Amino acid sequence: MDQPAWKRSEGRDHILPVHHPWSFKSVRKFMKNAIWLLPDMDSTGNWYKPGQVYLEKDLILPYVPNLDLCDAKCLSENENKRSTLLFFRGRLKRNAGGKIRAKLVSELSGTQGVLIEEGTTGDAGKAAAQTGMRKSLFCLSPAGDTPSSARLFDAIVSGCIPVIISDELELPFEGILDYRKIALLVPSSDAVQPGWLLSFLRNVSTSQIRDMQMNLAKYSRHFLYSHPAQPLGPEDLVWRMMAGKLVNIKLHTRRRQRVVKESRSLCTCDCRRPNTTTPEKIHS
Repeated sequence: MDQPAWKRSEGRDHILPVHHPWSFKSVRKFMKNAIWLLPDMDSTGNWYKPGQVYLEKDLILPYVPNLDLCDAKCLSENENKRSTLLFFRGRLKRNAGGKIRAKLVSELSGTQGVLIEEGTTGDAGKAAAQTGMRKSLFCLSPAGDTPSSARLFDAIVSGCIPVIISDELELPFEGILDYRKIALLVPSSDAVQPGWLLSFLRNVSTSQIRDMQMNLAKYSRHFLYSHPAQPLGPEDLVWRMMAGKLVNIKLHTRRRQRVVKESRSLCTCDCRRPNTTTPEKIHS
């Protein structure tokens, strides 16, 4: 904190990788002006205190997918093999916002066309998840202990349309990518109503499913980390998003440097808005 580079902007032009809810926990209050690279915002307050993270300042990064990419050849081979309507494999019970999982399991288990399994680790668990996603039209992506999980990105690279049920979720690179083209975002209050979710999914038209699957194939590249980094890969999109923050960084840095000593020296504007989730309209 005593370094001239930090003092110059009070840390606003510094970048911190905070890709775990406990990262930098003991010193966060000193670093709240820096740009944080995060897996999610968790606006419930379970992991981050109010004012520490917000979209105008920070960046959401995608998890590294655990599953192999289902490329164009793979997608073509699996097109007629997606016999499962809705698939989920993972921890069936979670805390905090993840309590929605138990409700979904109770509502969906044993229903025709739905496959819900307790997740396991290791190669066998990965193989089971990969097989399940490649045989399914839709993949459930509910909140866990935090609003986000790697499962969303596993579904994307598997060509399985994500059904996101996580009301507080913030998504990576949303200033560049339109997730409505590749995923269905469902309010949790609707998802747990008896029969609602399956009726919703069964009313998605064949043409919309086909369009979303084609978009998944195009979008996968945005979530595949690589070395060297590739154009429009996640590393590239990070810097594109970062460029959009430069004007705001300069504004606050210069403002601080010119503020009159006796003034309140407070920025009174607050443009942070909570995330809201509304269901995607189904076109017949």
